[in-house]
Amino acid sequence: MAGMDFKQIAYFVQVAELGSFTRAASVLRVAQPALSRQVRALEVELRQGLFERNGRGVTLTPAGVRLLAHGRGILQQVERARLDLEDQRGAASGLLSIGLPPSLSRTLTAPLVEAFRERFPRATLSVIEGLSTYTLDWLTQGRIDCAVVYNATPAAAIDLLPVLQEPLFLVSARQPGGKTLRGPVATLAQLAARELVIPSRPHAIRMRLETVLAEASLKPRVGLEIESVPAILDLVRRHGLHAVLSLNAVQARGQDEAFTVRPVSLGGRRRLSASLWLATSAQRPRGPLLDQASEMLADLLRQRLGTA
Repeated sequence: MAGMDFKQIAYFVQVAELGSFTRAASVLRVAQPALSRQVRALEVELRQGLFERNGRGVTLTPAGVRLLAHGRGILQQVERARLDLEDQRGAASGLLSIGLPPSLSRTLTAPLVEAFRERFPRATLSVIEGLSTYTLDWLTQGRIDCAVVYNATPAAAIDLLPVLQEPLFLVSARQPGGKTLRGPVATLAQLAARELVIPSRPHAIRMRLETVLAEASLKPRVGLEIESVPAILDLVRRHGLHAVLSLNAVQARGQDEAFTVRPVSLGGRRRLSASLWLATSAQRPRGPLLDQASEMLADLLRQRLGTA
């Protein structure tokens, strides 16, 4: 792919994100015929069509979808390299992209932004929400610099730092007359008897739950598979289903009075929990911004989740 250059990739990404050659040409401040020629040259180089043209603009072909993921990562890495080389004083500056799971994003994003801006005034922060499986893919593609993930599996391309064990709870709608958010400890058998609304595989909490139940020769009763935490809680509250979530995921919605959460016993004093990790790429160089911000993020997670 010797003929492919960064300008072609940048032009392609802009057209893909805007869905229109006309709008992309306006944003890029280039003539539309010149933009079209660059994208066409890229298609010729790759020997694949990247766009389907229609009267309303363009849509991506399957090859275009795959190239968009790679193109975003390439452009972000080039920008990070430029900022890193421009910084001659060794100060933490540049662009940092962090992936957060949905259960933490709502409560963690604001304090993370505040702490980041105070600590790194010369740097720019990007926060992207996604399930752990997705953010790990983004990490290997170069779209993000680090990710907070649940129950991570060791891999050669990923560096993992353990942060904490976050307790998981059996979440139910609060019954009339119920006074408190926390209920009595539930057994695995009691959890297995409840009809659950839960994310599909390979969501980290789903996999963790299935593992501990299988060890006890039990299976979950899955009523619905839903990825969205707000939707899960709404179904628990309105339709008598149950869920397995962290306390933070429940409290972030500001509806403590609607739910009861019960710790789940694994036998003895052990309780059901999920491991929380900070993941970074093992294949890209680490600068001062990533090193210092990773420490800050780990400390913030421990403080916010009450385990500092």
